[in-house]
Amino acid sequence: MSQFHPTISRESLQDKVIVLTGGAHGIGKSLVELCTQHGAYVCFGDIDEKAGRGVEESANASQKSSPPTARFVPVDVTNYQSVLSLFKTALSLYGRIDHVVANAGIVERGNWFDPALTVESVEEQPTTKVLDVNLLGCLYTARIASVYLRQNRREGQDRSLTLVSSVAGFKESPGLFVYQASKHGVLGLMRSLRKYITFPTTHNIRVNAICPWMTETAMVAGIEDGWRKAQLPINQPLDVAKVITGVLAAEGQEERVSGMAMYVEGGRAWEIERNLDRLQPQWLGEEPSESLEKGQAVLGDGMNWAQ
Repeated sequence: MSQFHPTISRESLQDKVIVLTGGAHGIGKSLVELCTQHGAYVCFGDIDEKAGRGVEESANASQKSSPPTARFVPVDVTNYQSVLSLFKTALSLYGRIDHVVANAGIVERGNWFDPALTVESVEEQPTTKVLDVNLLGCLYTARIASVYLRQNRREGQDRSLTLVSSVAGFKESPGLFVYQASKHGVLGLMRSLRKYITFPTTHNIRVNAICPWMTETAMVAGIEDGWRKAQLPINQPLDVAKVITGVLAAEGQEERVSGMAMYVEGGRAWEIERNLDRLQPQWLGEEPSESLEKGQAVLGDGMNWAQ
């Protein structure tokens, strides 16, 4: 894997308009603060209205501007019209959208595979809230972003979509059954979009995924003590926010940052997709790898499949 060193400057974010879901707590809150401190405008949503208003007030108090540096919109990402209202507010207020970050997510609720389940108790339908927030909400955000990122866009202007997955998006996490499935789905969405949404013939939008490992948020309260005793690396929310911001600001880099997935551990980031592709003949075998790539070439950008 190649290490990703995020470069964040005021020049790269000055006056950029960023739309973010899940901005009231943790990584999202740090991202609002970091981006506004570097001159960006952030229109963000969250289901926690009280906390969201607090983040908005704090950001605007330190960055006086008109239009406001930060604008909070109450958003339930499982509701399509609610997500749409976030984008409408941003476009109306700032006139364009440069970057979108699908960050909203929640952790496992209950145990779908509880050994105590019986033929009677298994008849009760389990909640799908984790799947709805983490994956459906991400799909809603990505779909709307694919349209709104193209509005009022000058020729050659960089636009990007960043999806927040998890280490659970590519590595097993026993006990987090629905959470893991949802985060695999987020990484899968990035992979399906990267040879479609990035093309000049479709949307010409950079798309990337972020896969944080252990990050000190309310989600990990149950395992934090054991983690520290094992002296394992821990991300702070700001660490992950810096990687995301570096991805947003990467348009001027020699190598275009698009179609990548950043694994974030202890504040450091590594890109994981390139080596998966490069080493495919080794882990799959040369013959099936060659055949697979021919098939992928036939699929092309997916335009015929999408019909």
